[in-house]
Amino acid sequence: MKEKYIGVKIIKAEPMDCQKDSHNSKVGDPGYDVEYENGYKSWSPAEVFEKAYIKTNGITFGLAIEAAKLGHKVSRTGWNGKGMFVVYQKGYPKGISCNKQTAEAWALAEGDLFKVEPYLQIRMVNGSHAMWAPSINDVLSEDWSIVNE
Repeated sequence: MKEKYIGVKIIKAEPMDCQKDSHNSKVGDPGYDVEYENGYKSWSPAEVFEKAYIKTNGITFGLAIEAAKLGHKVSRTGWNGKGMFVVYQKGYPKGISCNKQTAEAWALAEGDLFKVEPYLQIRMVNGSHAMWAPSINDVLSEDWSIVNE
């Protein structure tokens, strides 16, 4: 029995009518010229494209987090601060050597193995960075977007 799948990928696309007949499209049919992150280009019929993709501004928190996991910066239009964004940090699940500051904070020896799980990090208005946990408003908002890179 076939299982269901959902995919998440970031693409660039612009409306463009079909340029040549194929098994499922005719010249002039509405659709999109699609370019994937690896540079691959294709054409997609409008109906198929619009079921699979939504614009990257005005997205849910869940989609924003999936984009962050793919390495993109994400932000909310509802935030007051300019230049703020969130990134996904992969952490160090296998461990990393403690520097002096970390060793002192955790009562470890400098150089001890320090394991860090993945986390979210935010760029603050003043340019500094901090670990970040979303508020309930952040989680339920649909004004997330992928920051232009």
